[in-house]
Amino acid sequence: MSKPGAEPDHDHEHDHEQGHDHDHDHDHDHHHHGHAHDAEEEGVALRVKALERVLVAKGIVDPAALDVFVETYETKVGPRNGARVVAKAWSDPAYKARLLADATAAIAELGFTGLQGEHMVVVENTPEQHNMVTCTLCSCYPWPVLGLPPVWYKSAPYRSRSVREPRAVLAEFGVTLPPGKRVRVWDSNADLRYMVLPERPAGTEGLDEAQLAALVTRDGMIGTALV
Repeated sequence: MSKPGAEPDHDHEHDHEQGHDHDHDHDHDHHHHGHAHDAEEEGVALRVKALERVLVAKGIVDPAALDVFVETYETKVGPRNGARVVAKAWSDPAYKARLLADATAAIAELGFTGLQGEHMVVVENTPEQHNMVTCTLCSCYPWPVLGLPPVWYKSAPYRSRSVREPRAVLAEFGVTLPPGKRVRVWDSNADLRYMVLPERPAGTEGLDEAQLAALVTRDGMIGTALV
């Protein structure tokens, strides 16, 4: 994402009906939740970059190897956990009900817990509604199930534009929704993180959980792609 964006809204979730992408209701449950971790995250990021420069300069670390490591955790290891959650929800109606009722507990059933995933909510895509996740104030993200956040998720343009013009942002990701489908944008924060349960693709009735999980992508669980 490289488009310029205005300052983001700070609401907990945002609804966008067809033809009204710039209008949204305000749910004031967000309360900014402090987001006191912003400064800490920035400090850690700066220290990591400094350490990386020293290690590379001393020839201890290969920059290419670092890139592979980060790419693996960003797109493979972490998202595979979320894909397993999605596949089980598609295959097991009882698990899906538990997941939508108490995502944190249901995700923990599969062994996925930890920092940045203590309080989870899973929102389901349906024929009537498409969900997309953002974090307007920083880059809160459910690491245990999605791995490292992609660069574009942390960018100011995505954080602001995903709220103000979600259909335009989705189109840039190659997602064009039917005219009547509602778009809801969920604002993750320091206390609560969201994950999307994509719609199960047609024609997958004969697939087992492992085969279903292979269809699920990180972006599909953020809501910026369809499965």
